[in-house]
Amino acid sequence: MLDNKRTTPIIALIGAVALMTSAPAFAQNATSAASPEAASAAAAPADTAAAAATPAAADAATPAVDAEGLKVGGKSAGKLTPIRMFLDATLVVKFVMIGLVLCSILSWTLLVIKLFEFGSLRRTSDNFLETFRGAKSINDMGRIAESDDFAGNPLADMAAAAAAEVELSRQAGLHVAGEHRDSTIMRAQAAIGAVQSSLARRLSGGMQFLASVGSTGPFIGLFGTVYGIMNSFINIANTNTTNLAVVAPGIAEALLATGMGLFAAIPSVVFYNYFQTQITSFGTRSEGFVAELMNAISRQLDKGA
Repeated sequence: MLDNKRTTPIIALIGAVALMTSAPAFAQNATSAASPEAASAAAAPADTAAAAATPAAADAATPAVDAEGLKVGGKSAGKLTPIRMFLDATLVVKFVMIGLVLCSILSWTLLVIKLFEFGSLRRTSDNFLETFRGAKSINDMGRIAESDDFAGNPLADMAAAAAAEVELSRQAGLHVAGEHRDSTIMRAQAAIGAVQSSLARRLSGGMQFLASVGSTGPFIGLFGTVYGIMNSFINIANTNTTNLAVVAPGIAEALLATGMGLFAAIPSVVFYNYFQTQITSFGTRSEGFVAELMNAISRQLDKGA
């Protein structure tokens, strides 16, 4: 049997060793027990910051969208073209634009036709006058005027009408010279007047159309503009936004109608003034030819031809 004094230090030593061995495990268990709450507490600020940063990043990555679903400031912004504006315009504005385009096309077509008409008229008139002045009698005048080379020329038609009237008077057994000379000249002048009136109608063909387009084109375009801008303000009221990207397309479409109205009206006014000058010039030339024709007929009647 061991002595109590000798066993007491041994027991104390064994207890100290056991205490040292169990201390790490106890500390590990204590840390494990406290870690969920600590981890949650440490992670909470980070998760909150990430959650707060995520909408801002999403907003920065997502392009701004207006009330109609169109990108504002994105790749689709600023790509309005006349064709695109026409296709997006309202039905009324489309009708206005189509009408103005047709009027413009007709105006330019009329320009080409009139240019060829007046060019041909000047050439044939010059050739006819050169040949007419070589006639030796009233019958020669009629033969030259009825030539196929001068068919449709107003001056030739006047000479043919005057010569035909004198010939009809002769065939009716009337005296065309002497004391009946004045009556013959009056009948010839009446026949020439009928040709001149048809000449005025012929040369003024299409002029009323040009005058109408020139005077009403800007107002028709303005009507389309007013209607388009009215719809733009209605869209502003419906969408409750004043974003320029929302209202700019409608305003641009409206202004396009005004531009098309001016595009149709300005050439029409220019063409009208130009052709009116040409008609006045040829009218003056025809008046001079009538005086020359009547002098020639008067001479031939005095000669008894």
